Amino acid sequence: MTSPLDALAAGRGERLRHVTHLPARPGRTAPWPGWVAPPVSEAFRSAGIDALWTHQAQALEHVAAGRHVVVATGTASGKSLVYLLPALTAAVDGYAPGAGPDEGPGSWRPRGATALYLSPTKALAADQLARIEALAVPGVRAATYDGDTPTDERRWIRQHANVVLTNPDLVHHSLLPHHDRWAGLLRSLTYVVVDECHTYRGVFGAHVALLLRRLRRVAQRYGSDPVFVMASATVADPGGLGERLIGSPVEAVTDDGSPRGPMTVAFWEPPTDEDGPRRSATTEAGELLGDLASTGVQTVAFVRSRAGVEAAAAGAARRVEARGGDPGEVAAYRGGYLPEERRALEARLREGSLRGLAATNALELGVDVAGLDAVVVGGWPGRRASFWQQAGRAGRSGSPATVVLVAADDPLDTYLMAHPAAVLGEPVEGSVFDPSNVHVLTPHLAAAAAELPVTEADERWFGSRMRGVLDDLVGRGVLRWRPTGWYWTRQDRAVDHVSLRGIGQVVSVVERRTGRVVGTVDGASAVAQVHAGAVHVHQGVTYVVTDLDLEDATAHVVRGDPGWTTHARAESAFDVVAEEDGVTHGPVRVSRGVVRVRSRVTSFVRRLPSGEVIGTHPLDLPEQSLTTRGVWWTMTPDALAAAGIDEVDVPGAAHAAEHAAIGMLPLLATCDRWDIGGVSTALHPDTGLPTVMVYDGYPGGAGFAEHGHRVVDGWLMSTRDAIAACPCDRGCPGCVQSPKCGNGNEPLDKAGAVRLLDLVLAALSEG
Repeated sequence: MTSPLDALAAGRGERLRHVTHLPARPGRTAPWPGWVAPPVSEAFRSAGIDALWTHQAQALEHVAAGRHVVVATGTASGKSLVYLLPALTAAVDGYAPGAGPDEGPGSWRPRGATALYLSPTKALAADQLARIEALAVPGVRAATYDGDTPTDERRWIRQHANVVLTNPDLVHHSLLPHHDRWAGLLRSLTYVVVDECHTYRGVFGAHVALLLRRLRRVAQRYGSDPVFVMASATVADPGGLGERLIGSPVEAVTDDGSPRGPMTVAFWEPPTDEDGPRRSATTEAGELLGDLASTGVQTVAFVRSRAGVEAAAAGAARRVEARGGDPGEVAAYRGGYLPEERRALEARLREGSLRGLAATNALELGVDVAGLDAVVVGGWPGRRASFWQQAGRAGRSGSPATVVLVAADDPLDTYLMAHPAAVLGEPVEGSVFDPSNVHVLTPHLAAAAAELPVTEADERWFGSRMRGVLDDLVGRGVLRWRPTGWYWTRQDRAVDHVSLRGIGQVVSVVERRTGRVVGTVDGASAVAQVHAGAVHVHQGVTYVVTDLDLEDATAHVVRGDPGWTTHARAESAFDVVAEEDGVTHGPVRVSRGVVRVRSRVTSFVRRLPSGEVIGTHPLDLPEQSLTTRGVWWTMTPDALAAAGIDEVDVPGAAHAAEHAAIGMLPLLATCDRWDIGGVSTALHPDTGLPTVMVYDGYPGGAGFAEHGHRVVDGWLMSTRDAIAACPCDRGCPGCVQSPKCGNGNEPLDKAGAVRLLDLVLAALSEG
């Protein structure tokens, strides 16, 4: 019988760059714990679960002993059981039938334990609620509490629910500012579940870590000290991740005892068009999805963007129809769909009437879909953890699985096609974030003071930088000190000054005709994304910006597609504020520290879909300044000349090396290329030498550049190899061109970048 991969490769085997076969793994079981409440045991046994996998049993031992735990095992390994068993048992034991003073006959009144479940997406919380309701355990009152929950239901949930499923944003905006309304739940809070905790990284991770510490602090005010149960995809140092999130030691369970069917992993490189660029990974993924679905292979194709999902699904449907099949067997799945639409798609996928699905990572995060035959990953998803999470959607029933990684036209994808061991032979990344970042810590301390006065004892939650930040807030009139602590002094809500998803000002995108807010853009990128004349796309709808008011934090737009796209051009420079670490290796010095990045958007270009530039327009916008952390390296002019890089070629070589280094850092740190930036110069006034720098795109830093400094040898070696392996002549999006370059990708010297990096790597090796 022809395998799915053999069928795909027929007639186009040159696109198949690498194939690896991973063997099946048998499961290892453990007995059911005796402390589980009988109604809970009966419900799970009725669902066909009467034994545990060994990692589940190990994690449950920690939970039963009152220890915080993080379970970091593969997709479909049953991590949810680790928090459902104790949470539902606590709920059963904590409720008794009867009528309270304000309740009708036959109602339930809270008398004991409650649990709080936090997930990064509403879809995942809804999926978990559906599972809890399907178990139908008597005494369990579970409910989701999010932005869509009606007011009257919110009141009932606060007063009566014993398992509340929500997200960090609602804890931040509703539960903590109004903790007195949640007194019943907080007083008996026994478990806090943090699902998919590997998604909390960078600035978002730092925000969530401080949010969880604020939650623990308020819970203790009501006399509870909940056990945290965290679930994660496989991630480096899960115990360290959990400890940074909650501020206490966490037990890590990583030895996966669940079974897994055999898996074939293929690396697939689309052909290059006649004019040079590689064929779109979205187009190729849609074609492969259609081919697999038309032969009865149930497949999910993961695509990076919502618009890409729709395009891939449409392409796959056309492919199925051309082969005589039913195009209705292929669909799209993404955020923005109504809950009932998503549920209908998931049901069709489970029952088998849907053969192909194009999806964003909304389907990656734990949504319970089993039995798929194949997964197509349209473009490297940014992290090994995400890749294996997506790959794990296939073969969940123990049957053979096929996974195809399709390369995008990107330096990192190009590198991985030539170096598959960088994915298959390396452990998954760690989750990088810094809760002590003062730019994140400052608004959270203000919010904490508004919830409860902050005292010296709270340093256990907020770290050694707390006192300095509090003094600063007092000096600015935000807080007031009294012998009993630091108090919030203003009339507005402190939490409204904290954006969990970023730092700083948020610019609202407002439709001029209706006054409707159609979206938001963070203030740092507003001048590049929503300047006057910019074409702005939001959820597939195109708008043109008529004006940007930075003082009012508003960009006004009119709806309509002019037929072109816009791209901002900027000039950037940086100042070294403080070198915190630096080592000289002969003619090369590698440093890290605090930097100030200065940039000004000077113009924008209009391009037709063909790429043709049809106009360049000047802009008069203020200079933006970002104080953050960066990693940089310098080279002496003599060493560059000896390496074959003439003085006139240094700017292009450094610029190309900077672009490629930005593209490769996500292989080593849990970031996206849009989380970081770079600047290069042939002569920097602070170093006096040619300098290349990569920096975190967030005030105060997010830990990415610091991680790059720790692994600089491997990082720059991968960067050099990615450039050298690209078959283009002078540089392309697959090696040194950047989609976000403010200088229009000029100048760039691909060959010079290889020679520059060879020089740096040789110096590091000798040093």
